[in-house]
Amino acid sequence: MNIKKLIIVMILLIFIITFCYWQNNNIVVTNIDYVNSKIPSGFNGYKILQISDLHNKEFGANQKNLISLTKEINPDIIVITGDLIDSRRTNKDNMNIATSYIKSAVDIAPVYYVSGNHESRSDLYEELKIIFEEYGVINMDNTYKNIQLNGVTISLLGLADICFNPIDNYEYPNSPFSFDEILRNLKTKSKNNFTILLSHRPELITLYAKENIDLVFSGHAHGGQIRLPFLGGIIAPDQGFFPQYTNGIHRLNSTSLVISRGLGNSLAPQRIFNRPELVVVTLSNE
Repeated sequence: MNIKKLIIVMILLIFIITFCYWQNNNIVVTNIDYVNSKIPSGFNGYKILQISDLHNKEFGANQKNLISLTKEINPDIIVITGDLIDSRRTNKDNMNIATSYIKSAVDIAPVYYVSGNHESRSDLYEELKIIFEEYGVINMDNTYKNIQLNGVTISLLGLADICFNPIDNYEYPNSPFSFDEILRNLKTKSKNNFTILLSHRPELITLYAKENIDLVFSGHAHGGQIRLPFLGGIIAPDQGFFPQYTNGIHRLNSTSLVISRGLGNSLAPQRIFNRPELVVVTLSNE
């Protein structure tokens, strides 16, 4: 190989390495204005930051870059929709990578969390829940909270990942209720006109719509991992090739589903045309 060809190869290699690093580490912020006449006027302009699928990935020492962006966004609440840790890579020695974010985030805004499939597989989840309690993170697994502001109230519901609950052909011993029964009970108990749901799985949109949930936050799909122009995501867990629900906002009947492309990686190590994402949803009733 002559010098000229070697230089070209080196330039291409540098470009590819730089591009791959940028795709995996440069966070994009996606802003969504969500309008629904059912939102109480006191919640107009209410800003929700969604964190999803961190998979114990580090964005700067002690999550410096992620924390900096969170401060810039200045949300009213932060919602974490599962897979904060990774069942394949997270251990007791490195779990502080994920927990360093929540330790700082609780000083910026209230943090609400639901589990993902990786928490269900990890033997660290019980320890993680103890850390949540210590830091003041509100674990929303199969529960609800009524959030009050300016004299009015909305309801925030949370579903533990389906690996903790039986649904369809899933049969897990940890819950006496089916997934849809849990959601129905939570909505009934919350007694509010406007409901927000945190649930890791976007492919269950028909279930959320069946229960007339107004706004759902989910993740899990990692944006399809590789995104192609006009085609979107290539593959997503539990949806297969060319999945329908990978990012953005989707509507079914009266239900709107917001899907985060997530922040980290799991089985597939590289994102392509699919940078890590923070989603910011601002509520409005007009």
